Amino acid sequence: MESPFGAICLILHGHIPYVLGHSTWPHGSNMMYEAAADTYIPLLWACEELAHEGIPMNITLGLTPIVMEQLADERFQEWFPGYLEHRCWKAAENADEFRARGDGHLAYLAERWRDHFAALQEAYVGRYERDLLGQFRRHQDEGRLEIMASAATHGYLPLLHEEGSVQGQIMQGLDTYERHMGRRARAFWLPECAYRPRTMWASPLSGARETPWPRKGLEEFLGENGVDYFIVDNRVGLAGGDPLPVRVEREDTLGKAWSRIVRAGDYADPKTVYRPYFVGRHFEDHPPVAALIRDPGTSEKVWSGDIGYPGDFNYLDFHKKHVPGDHRYWRITDAAHDLGSKQPYQPEWAEEHVREHAGNFLWTVKETLLHAPHPDGQLPAVIAPFDAELFGHWWYEGPRWLVHALRWMHFDPDLQVMTGSQYVRRHEPTSAVTLPEGSWGVNATHEVWLNPDLEWVWRRIYDAEADFQALVRDHGPGHDDSMRALVQQAARELLLLQASDWPFLITTGTAADYAAQRLVGHHEDYKRVAEMARRYGRRETLSEDDWAWLGQLQERDRPFPDADPTHFGAIRYPART
Repeated sequence: MESPFGAICLILHGHIPYVLGHSTWPHGSNMMYEAAADTYIPLLWACEELAHEGIPMNITLGLTPIVMEQLADERFQEWFPGYLEHRCWKAAENADEFRARGDGHLAYLAERWRDHFAALQEAYVGRYERDLLGQFRRHQDEGRLEIMASAATHGYLPLLHEEGSVQGQIMQGLDTYERHMGRRARAFWLPECAYRPRTMWASPLSGARETPWPRKGLEEFLGENGVDYFIVDNRVGLAGGDPLPVRVEREDTLGKAWSRIVRAGDYADPKTVYRPYFVGRHFEDHPPVAALIRDPGTSEKVWSGDIGYPGDFNYLDFHKKHVPGDHRYWRITDAAHDLGSKQPYQPEWAEEHVREHAGNFLWTVKETLLHAPHPDGQLPAVIAPFDAELFGHWWYEGPRWLVHALRWMHFDPDLQVMTGSQYVRRHEPTSAVTLPEGSWGVNATHEVWLNPDLEWVWRRIYDAEADFQALVRDHGPGHDDSMRALVQQAARELLLLQASDWPFLITTGTAADYAAQRLVGHHEDYKRVAEMARRYGRRETLSEDDWAWLGQLQERDRPFPDADPTHFGAIRYPART
């Protein structure tokens, strides 16, 4: 049999900020309920359907640590079934309403929604016993998919002021992954694909008067913590210097794919998005880490609502909802944004187009790989990363598209469907590149997360970062149970304050007031609990009201029961100039 054209690595990044205990609707716990109902359980169903046919899904699925913590939280496990039951009840009410006014087709669609949410409830409470993480862990353990780690609360790593904050976000994220997945992570999603190389750095805020100091490249933090690879946007991955040939040396890797790389020449083939690269020019200073680069052409066909599959007129319209219940009964219909022009959804039409689009994606991937460069005889790969919530939540038909596409690609002899780890271990990099600072945001810069309207955000984050460095320096993890509780809660509030979601939501305007409220609230809570820790350390008596407030804060903000404040302290491997 002839060699395949190449490989396809589908990477779905699942992330929702910490919302449990912070309102319900329109922003709050409902965000987690919708992600679980619309995306996470349908992805499990897709994996099970393919497994029943003997087909490993072989996707790489990112579940951020803060998502894992919320899925495992007993509050979510108690509240989520009620959300599903409410959606069933409202769909049944809608069916009666539509039938009473003689609209049989909408009544049929309402009954479909009722049955759908009833099936979700049966699966979650019955088959899965309220343990979605256990299901994903089982599929990873049985070799059907790969679960990817990320920073603890999706902090925007390149802009964090303190090296200890970067180290803390990464190490807490990896600790959380290991606690839930039972293994160390080898793949890591940089939040917002935001990367910073080794550099001399100073605060980017206007008016700051800082002397630049050496900062480590993010790949250095990842390599020293056992990570093999991460993902970058093509606009970042294709910029920077020319590739430098390297040779892999293997010693005791403790599970990592490679222990060391050394220079093996002066020039390599030109850069391409279809092969992996080791990252950095100082690769002899740290364990090597590879980057996989997003392919823009194939990715755009899936995520773009304008020219991609989700914008097909026959698919379910996301924006038009029926009140009461917020169920959706209409298709996209046309390119207009007039909700009044939407026509009723036709499930059979949508399914036909799902199959067509799955076939088109197969053809697109094969055509792309057929014309991709094959340097050194290395198998090229299309790297296609997406937000996981696109599949099912934003694009209702997405999980069905995924099943058809994966099934057809599995049986196509010209393609290999691989997880990221499978690909980099079987087709390891042969050269290293320097990557410029950037993200997958607008213009591949930080401007979505740092602009003049957001400087107040970073001043609060930087204030808390510097304060926590001093707190850990003075008190470590705490000398007794009470001090440990105080310092640990301060660490949680700092992590929650650092989430990249808050500046993103403010810039895009999708939930600006909620995000600003959350950010200010976590900063104020951090400052109060840190001051309580200092007072306790001075042997001052804290009032009953102080301890009651701390208990309420611990009850509301309770991710990372294993939070280790020392992760934020001394840098294990300081930056080199």
